[in-house]
Amino acid sequence: MPQSVTITGTRSTAHRSPDEYRQLFEEYLRPFTGSGVRYYIGGASGIDSLSLLWLTWETQVSIIVAVPAREADQPADARQAIAISRDAGRLGEVVELCGETRTSGYHARNRYMVDRSDLVIGFPRAGSPGGGTHYTLDYAASQDKPHLVLPV
Repeated sequence: MPQSVTITGTRSTAHRSPDEYRQLFEEYLRPFTGSGVRYYIGGASGIDSLSLLWLTWETQVSIIVAVPAREADQPADARQAIAISRDAGRLGEVVELCGETRTSGYHARNRYMVDRSDLVIGFPRAGSPGGGTHYTLDYAASQDKPHLVLPV
């Protein structure tokens, strides 16, 4: 059982219902929610926020949110998900990397999370060959870390 897991995924999630994401998380994240497991999540819109809320409500794992710059720089829905997790007493830490809120900052954030994880679970947008999710999964592969790819 991995002791630390990174979740990465598309920001474009409106093409599926919230129930479909809950079902995906139940099926593919639940097996990695044992005692002492720590999750790293990017704190952005889309999969990051959806998985953060699912982990908050459905598990007892430790949750760490990493942001490329500051928490205040994240989109409103992502800040709301972070606040909900914090208010529920479930958010272990928000790591503010004080970088840029553009591609280089997001890549640095993703490397930070992968470097601290035993497993990476990615939810890329089906049919989209590039982007940050693929960058993160490729980085995990380059580090010889196991990774699970679940296109949505």
